[in-house]
Amino acid sequence: MRIDSYIKQLLFDYNCVVIPGFGAFLAHTKSAEIDLATNTLAPPSKAISFNAQLSKNDGLLVSHISKEKKLGYEEMLVEIEKIAQDWNNTLHKGESIELFGIGKLWHNNEKRIQFQPEEKVNFLTSSFGLTSFAATPVQREVIKEEVEALEERIPFIITPEKREQTSFRPWLKYAAVILLAVSMGVTSYSTYGDIQQKEVAAQQDAQQEVSRLIQEATFFESSPLELPAINIKVTKKQLGKHHVIAGAFREEKNADKKVAQLKERGYNAFYLGVNKYGLHQVAYDSFENPKEALAFLRKVKASDSRDAWMLSEK
Repeated sequence: MRIDSYIKQLLFDYNCVVIPGFGAFLAHTKSAEIDLATNTLAPPSKAISFNAQLSKNDGLLVSHISKEKKLGYEEMLVEIEKIAQDWNNTLHKGESIELFGIGKLWHNNEKRIQFQPEEKVNFLTSSFGLTSFAATPVQREVIKEEVEALEERIPFIITPEKREQTSFRPWLKYAAVILLAVSMGVTSYSTYGDIQQKEVAAQQDAQQEVSRLIQEATFFESSPLELPAINIKVTKKQLGKHHVIAGAFREEKNADKKVAQLKERGYNAFYLGVNKYGLHQVAYDSFENPKEALAFLRKVKASDSRDAWMLSEK
């Protein structure tokens, strides 16, 4: 079974996809950038990297594939762990692994996993439809030099105007000033009249609104109707911030069954809820003090289950 297509799907929505027993693919957001050498502008994207240290199962990939294939969680976990073992064997033989749409994996001289992303797919959903493009450099013309060269070849001659042709222009300026003053006076008078009418209308509306509010206040003040007070007691389990987890189940009925089993063995077990991977979590107990939670976790690992772990809320 090939799982690279499922890993590719999850990288669009999550920044960390763990392959149990092998490592994790990480996605980091990159801003838009421009290559000055080629005048190419690249949109914002996600840069994909690989970390072999993050190999502990977080349930994301297993839950996603089991849901797509409609198979059991435990069955799919065994299948993925087998694929991870095959990948490790392939790398130890000196061969490389090609994951379609993600990249290439191989071992270096120190037997450490190296990763080369394919970079053909932009996993940043907000940049959907945006592609890199090359801009054409702008060729600016030197206009000033052309004008100076033109002036040297064609001289400009400026002749004074005759006084007889411009003798009537001062009278035009005086007439324009008088016409502007008359227009401003008429406009100001009409505007002043409109403002007075609007102020009178606003005062009338305000008086009507005050009268209405006084009538409503009098009605409610004189009303003899009084509503009886209702006291409701709500009991809620006070949980700490540090939970010792017994397990996470795909079916809620399995989680309820686990809670009942733990209570029969004397634990203060409870159903914690659904995590972001869609799994139903069950806790042995909850503590406010982290030291008490760690001490209880060690006790549970020694006496009940080595798979127990602690979940701390921020």
